[in-house]
Amino acid sequence: MKKKIIGTGLSGLVGSRIRELTNDKFHWVDFSLETGIDILDFSLLKEAFETHKDAEGVVHLAAFTDTNAAWQQRGDKKGLCYRLNVEGTRNIVDLCRRYKKYLVYISTDFVFDGKKKGAYSEEDKPDPIEWYGYTKFLGEQVVEKSGLKAAIARIAFPYRAAFPKKQDLIRKILTGIKENSLYPMFTDQTITPTFIDDISLGIAVFLEKKPQGIFHLTGSSSHSPYQIALTVAQIFGLPPERIKKGSLRQYLQSLPPGSKPYQQNLALSNQKIRKLGVVMKKLKDGLLMIKKQMEGK
Repeated sequence: MKKKIIGTGLSGLVGSRIRELTNDKFHWVDFSLETGIDILDFSLLKEAFETHKDAEGVVHLAAFTDTNAAWQQRGDKKGLCYRLNVEGTRNIVDLCRRYKKYLVYISTDFVFDGKKKGAYSEEDKPDPIEWYGYTKFLGEQVVEKSGLKAAIARIAFPYRAAFPKKQDLIRKILTGIKENSLYPMFTDQTITPTFIDDISLGIAVFLEKKPQGIFHLTGSSSHSPYQIALTVAQIFGLPPERIKKGSLRQYLQSLPPGSKPYQQNLALSNQKIRKLGVVMKKLKDGLLMIKKQMEGK
């Protein structure tokens, strides 16, 4: 018999793939606007928890993730970004505590300021520099201070083979190279692209082993966007000369005062997650997998 798991954000880029790849293990219950459940409506949410009080766990993915739109709402606790990422998380946490549910809270690498030399570990102190990351960090604090049996899983630049509703970073790069319309790619920034299929398998391990604490559920290699684009071109047999070099430092200098800041280094270490037996792919291996999936192999 499959374990019943409540999920929020199951129709999104990451959540829909988690559901797709783990349907054989878990019976997912979708708490979303599509199913008539608003996580900001506590009484409605409580009714849903009561209906599914036999669920063994909750995976909370639902969030406001548009970083540019979030920056326009900075400081606004009545804005949708703050309400979803903080108040919505508080509602989920309160009901998980009331109904004694194990929680997996999906967070982000954007909780860091990007100033560290080297990869961030789970022991590094968050210091978000923009509003999206700040609201997700506040969500982390809600979880940590609750006393709830829970795991915080930070993910970073997730990508997959296909998702018509939204293009992730890899597919934006792929389209840009194919159409010869790719904007200059930064050589002086480091990020950690993560294969969503690996995230899905990691979430399954969380739900089975129920670890507690913070974990970096991220890819096993970090690169500059320029290096990522070159690797995409190599894997998909596209002309690398279409990829132009750009500079984050110069880009930031060209922006007007008050523009959204960008983190320079978002390399993350995933050593801790490996102790749970979760192996996350390096970029090249992840790209080879999505190429096979795109080709139907």
